[in-house]
This record gives sequence, C-alpha cells and structure tokens, in this order.
Amino acid sequence: MMRDWQMLRIDSAARRALFRVCAAALVKVAFLAVVVCAGYAPRLAQAQSLCESCAVQVGLGGTYHFWSSTGSLVLPVSVTWDDNRYEFGVFRFTTQQLLHFPGTGEARRLADPYWGTSLSRRWQVFDLGPVQGYCGFGLALRTESDVLSASRWDFASQVGFRFHLIGNALGEVTMRHWSNGCLELPNHGQDFATLTIRIDSRLFGTREADWIPIDPSLNVDRLLSANDVGAEEPSLP
Repeated sequence: MMRDWQMLRIDSAARRALFRVCAAALVKVAFLAVVVCAGYAPRLAQAQSLCESCAVQVGLGGTYHFWSSTGSLVLPVSVTWDDNRYEFGVFRFTTQQLLHFPGTGEARRLADPYWGTSLSRRWQVFDLGPVQGYCGFGLALRTESDVLSASRWDFASQVGFRFHLIGNALGEVTMRHWSNGCLELPNHGQDFATLTIRIDSRLFGTREADWIPIDPSLNVDRLLSANDVGAEEPSLP
C-alpha cells in the first residue's frame, strides 16, 4: 500500500509539472499573439517617422491589496502608440509589499522589490471631451515569483481614464491587476495604480494630426529651374 501511495504522489507531481509547462506555453503563445497584433497595427504602415504616434509617459504609483495599501512605491515608464491602442510599460516596485492586519500590529510580507513589464491592447470605453476612459488586456513578465503570483508570466488587465492638462499635456490614472488566472497557485494577484504624464511627443516623431500639408499644385522642380535661370541673368547696374 505504501508503494501505491508513493506512485500516486509521483503521478500527482507529474501532473502538476505538466500543468505548469502547459500554462507557461499558453501564456507565451498569448504574449506572442499580442506582439504580432501590435506589430501589424494598420497606422504604423503609414508612419511618417520611426514612431509617428508614440507617446512616452512617466509618473508614480503605489501598490494595494483588497483596497488596503501594501506600501510599495511604483515607478512606471510606458510607451503607447497607434492612438493609445497599444501600451508597453516597464515598472519598478521599489520596496517590500506588506499587508498590515488592523488592530494587531502585524504584517504579512507579500513581495520583495522587483521589476515588471507588460504589453497590452487597449480599447476606448467612453469619450467625454477632455476625459476618455479605457480598458486593456495583455501579458506581464515579472523578475520574481511570490505569494502574489507563483508564476513570472501573468495576464495583465487595466482600467483607467485619460485627461487633458494645460496646453497639450495629457495625464492618465490607471488601475492595474496582474495574475496568472489561477493557472498556478498561489495567485493573489499584483494590484497597483499609476499616475503618468505624457512627455512631449515631438521628441519621438510628429503625430499625423500635426503634419503640415503641402499644396499638391506646388512644383518643386519648376521652382528650382526658375531660381537657376534667375541666377544666370546679369545684375542691373
């Protein structure tokens, strides 16, 4: 009977290992699908520069769990393109994440400092003039696994709103959640919120909306020929 129990344990371990391999493969396939979709964004084919509609955003954020702060400062840097349809972000979780139990003075360590990155597809939900709402879904990669997620590859979801500041400046407030969808336990999920401000997009190319159209009737060759003829005529005394 002991031998049968050992074989059962081996079978269970083998099934868990196979499940982890399949889950990791599924996440990687989904990640590649998002990359391919982003690579074939239709507006990129019409780009006037290397990144015609790119917008770089930087800001600050913080972590929470069940609406209670877990105390880690987040430093986000993100790039959006194709009119904010796609986002690639890099996030630094700078300190330990601790979940405090009210009235006890005790806290549970959820995660140590780590780096994370995500690639997401975004959809606009509403447009109220100076404020637009959006949601997004994609994949995230973390440099460590912990009780928040036993895997380093996670699904990434987000919801937020974009608002206009002074001039052409834009800001975003985004609530984000990373988890592996219970493909591997534990899976409490990484919850954090970010506030980002867009850096001047002219540093990374000119948006199509800012292009200055050229009159199609303008004949540059004719103008150059006229200038050459004028240069050969002798000047009047």
